Amino acid sequence: MAAINFPPQGDAKAVARLPFQEQIDFFMGKLALPTERWDDIQTAAHDRAWVVAGAQAADLLQDLADAVAKAIAQGTTLEQFRKDFDSIVGRHGWSGWTGDGTKEGRDWRTRVIYQTNLNTSYSAGRLKQLLDPDLLKAKPFWTYRHRDSVLHPRPLHVSWNGITLPANHPWFQTHYTPNGWGCQCYIVAVSIQDAKAWGFRILDNPPDDGIDPRTGAPMGIDKGWDYMPGARAKDELQAFVDDKLIRLSPQIGAALAAHAASVLQ
Repeated sequence: MAAINFPPQGDAKAVARLPFQEQIDFFMGKLALPTERWDDIQTAAHDRAWVVAGAQAADLLQDLADAVAKAIAQGTTLEQFRKDFDSIVGRHGWSGWTGDGTKEGRDWRTRVIYQTNLNTSYSAGRLKQLLDPDLLKAKPFWTYRHRDSVLHPRPLHVSWNGITLPANHPWFQTHYTPNGWGCQCYIVAVSIQDAKAWGFRILDNPPDDGIDPRTGAPMGIDKGWDYMPGARAKDELQAFVDDKLIRLSPQIGAALAAHAASVLQ
């Protein structure tokens, strides 16, 4: 288990797409953690741990983490990430991973890894900006925004578009974006004047959509996505183990204990 390394910035074209520093800092703060299943890491534990389901060899996991870091820091495309992924898989001889064996499976798996990490790191970086005291004073409300360009919009996400609540409203603890695999919704800070001028819905309380019995998350939110990315980025990794948000096999648990001095900080 090791810290994630960031490459130097690339050429001028890549730098022009360079994500903002808070996004980069968030991903840099994660530690590469071996796992067996995608749900070995739950909700907010993703703020400190970076995983690829089934990747347990330290060198393999580190190389995959560095490839994602490159995509974030240099603004590289999904196609470039796929080339990096193929190179890493071939170099390490990794096989049997979900999606292995077909182009469609490989394309799906790489898209999930790429989009999930770029989207959550972006949202976590934005959260740090949104919580800036000066911004909160000037714009103390947050508005949920649905991106109209998505090919397959989720009906509930569309229904939440324009919902405006105080920034500290509990609703955002579960509905802060993204709210699922491939979700492109986002949050913006507004003042009352902004909200009225743009026709947003200023509410005392949002609608209660209930809990999805299949996932345990609010309706409209995928399993494991009912949390606020970045809110616990400063927590010690041990806190997530204690909260049962990280499930460790005996082998991985022993490795975590052996690296406690460098990991639990």
